[in-house]
Amino acid sequence: MATPAREPTGIPPRSLTGRLLRWADKRLGAAKLVRTALDKVFPDHWSFLLGEIALYSFVILIGTGVFLTFFFEPSADVVVYDGSHGPLRGVEMSQAFRSVLDISFDVRAGLVMRQAHHWAALLFLASITAHLFRVWFTGAYRRPRELNWIIGLTMMLLSIVNGFFGYSLLDDQLSGSGLRIAYSVVLSIPLAGTWLVSLVFGGEFPGPDLLTRFYVLHILIVPALIAVLVTLHLAILLRHKHTQYPGPGRREDNVVGERLWPTYMAKAVAVLFVTAAVVFLLGGVAQINPVWTFGPFRPGDVSSASQPDWYMGWLDGILRIAPAWELRAFGFEIPNPFFFAVLLPGLIFGALFLAPFIEERFTKDRAEHHLLDRPRDHPRRTAIAVASLAFYLVLLGAASGDVISLRFGLSVNTVIWLFRIACFAVPAAAAWITVKLCRELQARDAGGRIVPAVEEMPKEPATPAG
Repeated sequence: MATPAREPTGIPPRSLTGRLLRWADKRLGAAKLVRTALDKVFPDHWSFLLGEIALYSFVILIGTGVFLTFFFEPSADVVVYDGSHGPLRGVEMSQAFRSVLDISFDVRAGLVMRQAHHWAALLFLASITAHLFRVWFTGAYRRPRELNWIIGLTMMLLSIVNGFFGYSLLDDQLSGSGLRIAYSVVLSIPLAGTWLVSLVFGGEFPGPDLLTRFYVLHILIVPALIAVLVTLHLAILLRHKHTQYPGPGRREDNVVGERLWPTYMAKAVAVLFVTAAVVFLLGGVAQINPVWTFGPFRPGDVSSASQPDWYMGWLDGILRIAPAWELRAFGFEIPNPFFFAVLLPGLIFGALFLAPFIEERFTKDRAEHHLLDRPRDHPRRTAIAVASLAFYLVLLGAASGDVISLRFGLSVNTVIWLFRIACFAVPAAAAWITVKLCRELQARDAGGRIVPAVEEMPKEPATPAG
């Protein structure tokens, strides 16, 4: 039987679907663009799935978030709880906290959806972070992909901020302690601090409009910005050739792999289902953020052993071990939190945003790069990433300084000084070890011998006299 004739767009003309697609294409002219996109070739390597996992986690976040908005009440009005959770009956709390308890104990599948939403947020940030490390280790941020590097970092920052907004909406004692710290940090910003806390927090902490403003930011403004950046990121990815690891037949001017349709698309859909399955499995069997244990927020109380989620823990850690420095001059004061919770993170992320341009300036390398580097071939770049990761882990550990002090019977001052020393010693040691390992791996690849910069010829043995 003869195959139905196709138009240049590739759409079969006889079927109802074909007629509808042809009708839409005459008005939109999208068929050629879609065919070009479907013919894109993607390399087949597991590390490229990190970005996809981030995308699918974002989709799950949107879906579970929409479900939760049907039941959550972002109100600070005080009510008396009379719901299903017996230990808190008769306790005064905000409507926001009561609605979280209702979602957890009275809404069908509410606890699963709430916990899946939280796990998806953690996975989203973890996959973005791992993806950015992969880009850094392999040099994929170099020309012409500097803009995508900036977009990726911006997405990570927005995700961190939105994650903070999200778990602060619950109005439990743990999130309230974090909000108190965040309020002090924002207030410490010179000149703009008072205006920013008025805009974001609705006035002096805890302001009556705080939850409402956080709710709008969390479900509308920040997700919309992230969605725009995701779209730009994917559009630039399609515009450029995909990066690939060196290998047989792979050059700077080609891409070896699988076409988007149908092979790569089938794998991508499978990864989507696996990601969703893992997130909802965790939401069903792995308890996270049990707010009924912490109780409703009381401004006069502070939870013992309070630590935020991992992506905010390093900021908490640096505030715990930071020296008590303040600056007073000309009748003005710059409080301590500004130096370590605003200025230092600003310098770190500023350096990250400028990293492609800084490397290009120092290396004088202005060529386009589509083949990725092996981390061992660039010891300094790899050492910087490893040292940064070590610095972050030390600060994350410092956020649990009070727990470590109680667990091991150490004084708080001792723990603080141990982490202060570790902030410098551990990253330096990690960088030194990384450089050594990279050079050893390079030597093994070269045949097991490190060639010195200047190799002296062996001397002839002296001839005996006579």
